[in-house]
Amino acid sequence: MSVTSNIIKDKKFWYGKTVLITGHTGFKGSWLSIWLTLLGAKVIGFSLEESNPLSIFEKAKLSDKVIDTRGDIRDLTKLKDVFNKYNPEIVFHLAAQALVRESYKNPSYTYEVNVNGTMNVLECIRSSENPITAVLITTDKCYENKEIMWGYRENDALGGYDPYSSSKACCEILISSWRNSFFNPSQYTNHKKSIASARAGNVIGGGDFAKDRIVPDSIRALEENKKIKIRNPKSTRPWQHVLEPLFGYMVLAKKMYENPLDYCEGWNFGPNINSVIDVKSLTEKLVYLYGMKDMIEIEKNNDLHEANLLFLDTTKSRLKLNWQGKLDIDKTLNLTIDWYKRYKSEDVFTLCSEQIQYYMKIIGE
Repeated sequence: MSVTSNIIKDKKFWYGKTVLITGHTGFKGSWLSIWLTLLGAKVIGFSLEESNPLSIFEKAKLSDKVIDTRGDIRDLTKLKDVFNKYNPEIVFHLAAQALVRESYKNPSYTYEVNVNGTMNVLECIRSSENPITAVLITTDKCYENKEIMWGYRENDALGGYDPYSSSKACCEILISSWRNSFFNPSQYTNHKKSIASARAGNVIGGGDFAKDRIVPDSIRALEENKKIKIRNPKSTRPWQHVLEPLFGYMVLAKKMYENPLDYCEGWNFGPNINSVIDVKSLTEKLVYLYGMKDMIEIEKNNDLHEANLLFLDTTKSRLKLNWQGKLDIDKTLNLTIDWYKRYKSEDVFTLCSEQIQYYMKIIGE
């Protein structure tokens, strides 16, 4: 069956489905909200009250298009109220403290949000009497990084040098424990819950305005005609456009919904090997595509540890989910720069929708 026919079926699948997205005001959550809205899903979001006025969520006026609920993922009572009120069929858990450098500053908060927040989502699922399919998002950094020249597979050892990475490794252990203890596939007829985790690479694309991330930091510098300061020029990352892993999450959720016994495990969603380049090379490409040159400055005395080499093996997702990355690094960066050059003068919901439609055509080729 072609990917094109799968897309048509996906629209039929998602139409009318009640989908809860935690972290729906964030970078990935906003893109996922737009995509599912375009497919006709009933999207319920749960995020912190504060929202960046520059965010896609605000710029695209998503509060008019989704059911926008607010609260702290650490607040089990409030989260449970949302589950009880809307009875989601499918859950995407993206709410997190997702910045490595921030985790050094606030390690306890990072653990509270990432680990306790994930546990709260799992407990809400456990207390629900309705069938639920859930994809819980962690990170490629959940693996014990040995700085090796091949990608990590789903059964490799978990670990984490910094508080962010280790918190996500804890989330993976937590998810596995709850699945074995309360959502065991062998007892599905009793609990009617299907649970999986998803691990993506370094996600980039239009609409990310976070601090201490290379792409938004670079865009801010270029807009102000300032030098881009990079900390670890030789660090290699699995860069991928935001739409790539989101499509993987959606494929996984659909597979789980239709075959709840077969996909309840961890899954990698990373880019093709040619998109695994170092920070300096990525920044040079960004500067060139933006139409400028000689805008990079290497920072010295970076005292916080960050991994130098990290990427994922996605063989399992390719073979079992028929998913693989379609955008090389140049297409990824072209889409990214195109978004940042247009968002100030165009309707952001339309801009994002246009890029989603473009991507759907690519995966349909």
